[in-house]
This record gives sequence, structure tokens and C-alpha cells, in this order.
Amino acid sequence: MHVDVIVIGAGASGMMCAATAGSRGRRVLLIDHYPKLAEKIRISGGGRCNFTNRDLRADSFLSQNPHFCRSPLSRYTPRDFIALVERHGIRYHEKTLGQLFCDDSSQRIIDLLKAECDAGGVHWQRPSEVLGVAREGDLFRVDTDRGARFATSLVIASGGLTVPKMGATPFGYRVATQFGLKVVPPKPALVPLALDPEWLSRFGDLSGASFDSIACCDGPPFREQTLITHRGLSGPAILQASSYWQQAGGGEAVHIDLLPDIDDAERWLYDAREGGRTLAALLAEHLPRRFAQQWTDFEGAGKWNAALIELPRPVLAGIAARLKDWPLQPSGTLGFNKAEVTLGGVDTRELDQKTMSARRVPGLHFVGEVVDVTGWLGGYNFQWAWSSGWCAGQAA
Repeated sequence: MHVDVIVIGAGASGMMCAATAGSRGRRVLLIDHYPKLAEKIRISGGGRCNFTNRDLRADSFLSQNPHFCRSPLSRYTPRDFIALVERHGIRYHEKTLGQLFCDDSSQRIIDLLKAECDAGGVHWQRPSEVLGVAREGDLFRVDTDRGARFATSLVIASGGLTVPKMGATPFGYRVATQFGLKVVPPKPALVPLALDPEWLSRFGDLSGASFDSIACCDGPPFREQTLITHRGLSGPAILQASSYWQQAGGGEAVHIDLLPDIDDAERWLYDAREGGRTLAALLAEHLPRRFAQQWTDFEGAGKWNAALIELPRPVLAGIAARLKDWPLQPSGTLGFNKAEVTLGGVDTRELDQKTMSARRVPGLHFVGEVVDVTGWLGGYNFQWAWSSGWCAGQAA
């Protein structure tokens, strides 16, 4: 089979790329090895797909080459994808922080992409295993379990390493390495953090408890919920901070503000001394009661359980500082099985930002999660899939 474009990977970026190229009149073959179409889209956003973010900015993405994503994101914007969603009659709503979700099911986004591919005359080959890729003159040869396929352009949209049980593989990284492109070592990102046995002995029995917080680690602060788990911490605030913790090498502490609505915690504690209240009782007005008590016991080593009025002002100052900056040193993450996305991937310094093509290998494109561009939680990574896929589809 000879076509103009072969796209490997029928996820968000792959279908977007295939549909875009097909709409230009290009003959496109879309290959994917997984039996279910776009399974990661289906489970995203609690089954309702957080498909983009109105407040998206280029500095909400992590990369070894942080300015690379600006061009693709500006050429195909959240407004463009929203217009596509509306054209297909999909109802949606906005949650906090600019996040847009389908009103009913993420299947609507999958159906949209499938319909766009079909409208562009895209040929499907799935499920089908790719056995190897090679360059033969001006063509790319893709050997599959159904025979060899040839194209002038090859797009790798095979994703990262997250959720291996849904078919994630290092295929895209192997192709990049085969053609001499650098790959930033992949790590799990937007991922729950594990904490050491001592911490778990104090707080692990509170698994399921959550609280409003601000979390940060060598990056911007994120105000959202923190969730205690039987292995450490999760929740949106922690997932956001985890990407920066990974980018920093995993040696930094994660800093948590337990009282995000209280600016002067020392004054707040001092003013609350009357009435004989204890620190744990006061904290229970803002935090889960059992967590408030166990935090007081652990951080104060039993010395903070007296009534507040009995604690000297310097002690109150120390408590206030700890409440506003509770540093925790993770022992690791829960890995790719629990991660939302992959940090790292094909080095963007190897790629053209307008076409997503390899500078040294004309006709070879990389899009989506396989590339070293990782967004915040909340629709950012889907928008990267749409934008990078569209740019490659315009050029392939």
C-alpha cells in the first residue's frame, strides 16, 4: 500500500493529525495496535473528557526547550477546538480554572475525531502491530502484521508511557533513537507522590481525607485539593507539583500551605488564644479533624497539645511558619500506572515548531505526548495533542 501519510497512533494527536491531513486531500493511513479506539480519551476527566482549557498559556507547559510549544499552541488554539466541538453539537461546561468538560460523555470527543477522519477519507488499520520502520529513498517503509506500507510522510503519535495496561509502549522513543534524534528520559508526571514509612505511620491511616491547600516544588504554586493516600499524597495540587518535582530531579521538597485563606498565620494563632482552645481544635475548623490532631502530634512531638494560651509567642511563630510551609520529601512516585502524562520524550530541539517534523529527517513528524512537552492538569495536554497534531497534519 502506498499513501501520502502514515500516522502511527490513533489517540488524540494521531486522529487530529490524520483528519487534518485528510482534509487537505492527502491519502492517509492511520495505524494503531490497541483494540479499543482512543481509550485514554474515554476514561479522561472522569469519563467526560476535559478537552481543553480557556485559560491556557504557553508557560503552563514543561519542557527542556520551554518556548517550543508557543508556535503550535498559537496556530491552533483552544478557541479553534471549541469551535470544532460546537460544530459537532457537543454540549460542554466550564469547571474551575478554565477547564472545559463534555456535558455527557467523553465518547462524544472520540466520535468527533472519528467523524473528522472519515470525512477526510482516512484509511484505518487497527488493531495492527507495527513491526519496524525504515527509510527507503524518499519513502518511509512501515512493516506491519498485515504487510508493508509506504508513505512520503510518517507521523509518530504513539504517546508516552502512561497507563501501560492500555497499550502504552516506548515505540515512539525507539523510532526517534533509530533516526538519530535525542530523547529526554521519560518520567511519570501529574502523578501521586509516595512518602516514607515514618510519614505513613503517622498519616497513612487517614487515607481518603482531603483538604484545600497550596502546593509547590521548584515552580508555581497550585491551589487545589490535597488527598492523603495509603502510600502518600495525591489530589490536584500534588499532581501539579509532582511534574515540577520530577523536572527538578526528585531531590527537592514539596511545600504545602495548609492554611491558604490565612495570610498572617501567627496573628491568627495569637488572636485565637482566648477560650482555652488547643491548636488541634483550632485547626479542625480548617482541616479534617483527625488530620489536625495527628499533624499537631507529629509536628509538635507532643509539645503543642497544650491550650494555645499556654504556648509562648515564639512557639506560635514556629507553628505558623510550619502551617504555611509544610515541607515534605517524597520517596518517589506511584509510577506510570498512576500518572496522567509523561514528562520528557523526543527532544523538541530536534523538531521544527511549525511542522513538528524532525529537522534532520525530512517527512518524519512527532506529535502529542511522545514529544517533550508536558502541560498542567486541566485540559492542557489535550490541547497540546490538538495543536501539535493539527500542525503536523497541515505539513505532512
